[in-house]
Amino acid sequence: MQFELTGTLKLKKDEQKVSDTFKKREFVVTDNSSNYPQHILFQLKQDKCRILDNFNVNDEVKVSFFISGREWSKDGATKYFTSLDAWRIDPVEKGSSNAGSSQETSYASAAALPATEEQDDLPF
Repeated sequence: MQFELTGTLKLKKDEQKVSDTFKKREFVVTDNSSNYPQHILFQLKQDKCRILDNFNVNDEVKVSFFISGREWSKDGATKYFTSLDAWRIDPVEKGSSNAGSSQETSYASAAALPATEEQDDLPF
């Protein structure tokens, strides 16, 4: 499932070489669409790391991303990790309807949940 978030680019980290065959680059986007700003950490992988070079801190951006999760076990203990993997970043023009105080965040609607899962209106 694909998601989008519009906000302000707050932080650009340097590219990290995790192994000989894997590299990533993290960045933070601030979502100001509610009374409580959210600072969301995203990552770009492999050749997508270069996408961020076209943007500056404080730019308004729309990030398209996927949620990925993985399991890690060591010494009998299991941990779970979640990542927001960005695959596209678009500029948001100042005059655009997505800019300003009416920023929009797109999430999966509750109607998209399978009928077997309980649906509620909690924000978390």
